[in-house]
Amino acid sequence: MCGICGFTGPGEGGTLEGMTSTLHHRGPDEAGMWLGEGIALGMRRLAIIDLASGQQPVFNEDRSIVAVFNGEIYNHPELRTTLEARGHRFRSHHADSETIVHLYEEHGLEFIHHLNGMFAIALWDQSRKRLILIRDHAGIKPLYFARVDGELLFGSEPKAILAHPKFQREPDLTALHHYFSFKNIPAPWSAFKGMGQLAPGECLIFAGGEITRERWWRGAFAEDDQIDEERAGATIRDILTDSVRLQMRSDVPFAAYLSGGLDSSSVVALMSRLHDRPIETFTLTYSDELPHKNADRRFARQVSEMYGTHHHEHTITSQDLTDAIPAVIDAFDEPFSGVISTYFVTESIARHVKVALSGDGADELFGSYLPHRLAQPLDYLQRHRQRMGDFDEEDLARLAPFEDQTEWLAAILDRGGEASGRMGQYIADEAMKQDLYTPRMRAAVAGVSTEALVARYLHESHTTDPLNRKLYLDSKTILSDQVLPFVDRLSMAHSVEVRPPFLDPRMIAYAWQLPGGMKIKRGRVKHILKEAVKDLLPADLVDRPKEGFIMPINEWILQKLEGFVRETLSAGALERHGLLLPERVGILIDDHYAGRGNHGNRIWNLMVFQLWWNRFFENHSGFHGLGRGGVS
Repeated sequence: MCGICGFTGPGEGGTLEGMTSTLHHRGPDEAGMWLGEGIALGMRRLAIIDLASGQQPVFNEDRSIVAVFNGEIYNHPELRTTLEARGHRFRSHHADSETIVHLYEEHGLEFIHHLNGMFAIALWDQSRKRLILIRDHAGIKPLYFARVDGELLFGSEPKAILAHPKFQREPDLTALHHYFSFKNIPAPWSAFKGMGQLAPGECLIFAGGEITRERWWRGAFAEDDQIDEERAGATIRDILTDSVRLQMRSDVPFAAYLSGGLDSSSVVALMSRLHDRPIETFTLTYSDELPHKNADRRFARQVSEMYGTHHHEHTITSQDLTDAIPAVIDAFDEPFSGVISTYFVTESIARHVKVALSGDGADELFGSYLPHRLAQPLDYLQRHRQRMGDFDEEDLARLAPFEDQTEWLAAILDRGGEASGRMGQYIADEAMKQDLYTPRMRAAVAGVSTEALVARYLHESHTTDPLNRKLYLDSKTILSDQVLPFVDRLSMAHSVEVRPPFLDPRMIAYAWQLPGGMKIKRGRVKHILKEAVKDLLPADLVDRPKEGFIMPINEWILQKLEGFVRETLSAGALERHGLLLPERVGILIDDHYAGRGNHGNRIWNLMVFQLWWNRFFENHSGFHGLGRGGVS
C-alpha cells in the first residue's frame, strides 16, 4: 500500500455515513482528502495482496469498525483461518487488510500483538467513538499526525498534513538541531512545528478530543548466557528462513536487493531455495572507479551465479545524484542526508516488479557499524585503565580490531561519558553545531541537547553489555529514523514495496537474548549470523568487510560537485533563513577543498538541509527564517 491519510473532527462529530474514502497520491498537489466534518480516511493503494477485492477502507460485518493501513500483514492467512472458525465473515477473497478489523473486533487493542508484518494502521471504532493510530514494532512504516483546531490530521508522510488548509507551515528548530547530528529527523519530532510522528511500537488513541499515546511493543535486552553458539546459529537460521517464506507471499512478482554483502546475499540464498523459479536480483554500481565498489559488483555477481538469479546492475554517476535530489527531497518532505542509493536501484526494480526483499536490519541486530565495533574495545580499555596495569598480548587482542589504535581509543574515552563518546561518531556534536549557528538559532535551541537524547536511550537499554547498549541505541535512532525511512520513502517513490525479513519480531526478540560477545567476537562482526548462514554463501563473501549500498558522497563532493556545493551553500542562500553562519559554513567548505579536513559528510548534511529549506519555505507564504539577527 502506498500510504494513508485522513483526519477526524471533534470526537463526537463523526458518523459512518460521513466516512469518506479517496485516493491519496504521493505528490504534494493530490495529498489532501478533507471533504467535510467528521471522519475522512483514504489512501492510494499499491496492490500486492488480493488485487481484485482488496480495496480499502475495510469494515467489519456491521460496519462499526473501519480501517485503512499501509504495509503488509504476512501472517494474514493463518489469522483469517482462526477468525473464520470463530464466526467472522470476510468480504474479500484474501486481503490482509480485512484481518485487521476482525482481529480488533475479537481482541480489542491486544489485536496488535497477533500481527506479524510492517504497518501503519488507522482504525475508527464507531461504538467507542475513537480513532486509533498504530505504527509497527520496528518502525518500518511511518505515521505522522498533527492536532489543528480540535481535529487530528494523520498521514503516511508529511505532505498529507502540509496540504491541509488549516496546518500552518513552520520549521521545528529542535528537530533540525537533532538533524545536524543524526542526518535525519528523529521520532517523535518531524521537521515541521506542530507535526509529530509515532515512534516504533507506539499507539495513539484520539477520543473525546483528547490524545493518549502508549507503547504497545517494548523490546528489551535480556541476555541468556546459557545459549551456546551452535544452538543460537540454528535458531537464527530457522527464524530467518521462515521470515523469508512469509515475506515471499505476494500476488505479484517479487525480487531482491543484492549488495554483495552478507545480509542481502543470505536473503537471496534462502529465497532461491524456497522458490521454484529464478529470483530477480538488483545491485547498484558506479561509473567511477571508487574504493570497495568493484568488490560489491563482484560478490553480487558471484551470489547471482551461485543461485541462478536473473541479475540486474544499475549504474549511476555523480550527475545522477544531483539530478535526483529534488525527487529525493520530495520523497522525504524532511531534510535527510543519509544513504539515498535505494532511490536509484529501486528505479531499476520498478521496471520489473512491485515487491523486493532486502537485508535491512541485520547490522542493527548483530553488530557491524563502527560504533558497534568500538563498543567492546572501549569497554575493555576503560576497565583496564581502572586496573592501571601495562598492556600484554592478551590485552591487545581484546582491543581487536583496534589493537594498533590505542591512542585513538583513549581519545574517545577522554571525551567524557558513553553518550559523549558516541556523539563524537555522529556528523556533529553539540559544540560543532553551535559553532555554525547564528545567535538567534542558538537562542531558539537553548537547552536542547542531542547528547542528552542519546544518554536517555542508553539509559533505557537496561543492559550492561557494551555492544548491546549500542545496538539498543541504534534501534531507536539509526534503524527506525534513518535506515528504514530511506528504504521506505525512496522505494515508494517508485511504487515498490520493500520487505525486510531480518526485522521479523521473532528475530528481534531472539537477537536481544544473545550476549554481545556472540555478535562481535574478537573483532569479527555479525559473528553468530555468519555462523548461521556460512553454508549458504562463498567463504570469501562471509568475511568480507561491510559495505552495502553506501554512496560515495565524500569522493563526489571532493572531485566533481564543488560548484554545486558552493552555489547551494552560498552566503546569500544561508542569509535568507538566518539559521547558519555563512562565514563558518564557508570555512568548512574551504578547508575541505584545500585538503585541511575531510568534511564531505557534514557538507552533504548542510546541503540537503538548504535544498529542503528552499523547497518547503523559500517560495512559501508564511515562515521566512530568523534573519541574521546580530550575526557578526
